[in-house]
Amino acid sequence: MPTDLSMDDLILRVVEIMIKELKLEEVTPETFDPDLDLVDELGIDSMELATVALLLQDEYGITVDEDDYPKLSNVRLIATYIRDRL
Repeated sequence: MPTDLSMDDLILRVVEIMIKELKLEEVTPETFDPDLDLVDELGIDSMELATVALLLQDEYGITVDEDDYPKLSNVRLIATYIRDRL
């Protein structure tokens, strides 16, 4: 996995995974606000977040600690988390 990924590339990929996995039909990767609160504003539950975390672990070869899930409240924070672990 390349470590020279830009933040924008990471955000876009996280959004693509979330849209596909969570079947978010009303948004596209280009229109998705990376600062939107996933739980409060999108209604994503803890099981869905766990599923996304597992997919991101596979995609990037990182470990997402379950204790960190509450911190991953928006796509920008998730992308930063991934970048910090690559």
